Amino acid sequence: MDWQNDFQPLAHTKNSELPELMLTHLTEWSAITMIGDDKKSYLQGQVTCDVVTLAADESTLGAHCDAKGKVWSIFRLFNHNGGYALFQPRSAMETELTEIKKYAIFSKVDIEASNDVAFGVMGSQADSYIDSLSDTQGDVRPVAGGTAVRIEQNRWLLLIKDVSAQQLVKETSATKVDSTLWQYFDILSAQPKVTKSNQIEHIPQALNLQALDGISFTKGCYTGQETVARAKYRGMNKREMFIVSGNLEQPLDPNNNAELERAVGDNWRGAGQLLDVYQFDDGQAIGLIVLPNNLDDGVKLRLTEQPNTQWAIQPLPYSLIEE
Repeated sequence: MDWQNDFQPLAHTKNSELPELMLTHLTEWSAITMIGDDKKSYLQGQVTCDVVTLAADESTLGAHCDAKGKVWSIFRLFNHNGGYALFQPRSAMETELTEIKKYAIFSKVDIEASNDVAFGVMGSQADSYIDSLSDTQGDVRPVAGGTAVRIEQNRWLLLIKDVSAQQLVKETSATKVDSTLWQYFDILSAQPKVTKSNQIEHIPQALNLQALDGISFTKGCYTGQETVARAKYRGMNKREMFIVSGNLEQPLDPNNNAELERAVGDNWRGAGQLLDVYQFDDGQAIGLIVLPNNLDDGVKLRLTEQPNTQWAIQPLPYSLIEE
């Protein structure tokens, strides 16, 4: 039996307990890899995060922007197999790969789409499980066939070779779940996500990247840096990413980005597309969306195609107030 068919949906409501250890195959995610003598200097001049100061046992979020500061890709950067990996939604990679390679001809660097398999490890026993796979400590660790990367407490990414992936699935005691639960934890922790449908739509600060240490304001020049700097020092950013939740009249189509409207007096005005959404089994849902950052407290929201729904903004797990 094909091991990729082992991962099944898990019935889940807001109040249900999840298994202590879960493994998911992240089929909608992949990585761009970068090797070569100039990989560090080349990437430093392309992305918002500080590549030079990144330790071997650490990861960081970052963004790659166009010249106007609009985001092609948000990724998690870490050391992997002697080079770098930029882990991100697979749908963004076709365009992002072309853009990130644009000036590589002038540097000693090879940039490719990875063939490695991506797994997510989640649950209260996830940290202990990763400890059993690696002899080292740190937020980025070598494991058989690749790399383990801490996303947050008790949530890890594994990026490993296919043969190691098959062995892992065969031997693990974890409950094998589909990747929607990974989306759920990304939403709870308000991790920004850029897919093909919303590339070149937002600047990094509209996706809260500054609050997640994904922007260095001291590293020097990179593509789009002027816009990013103006947004910080001149207060030009008028949008931010919110967690929103509400009810459903019917299930959402996972292949289409659902849209929200916001109440303006007695009328409704388009608010934007959900960047990510997770649907519980009891008719409730939770998601991420970019909205104006001057909305009134308690603004009413609803799904555009389901006008009888009621949605509201929820607290973020981090602060957007800059020191």
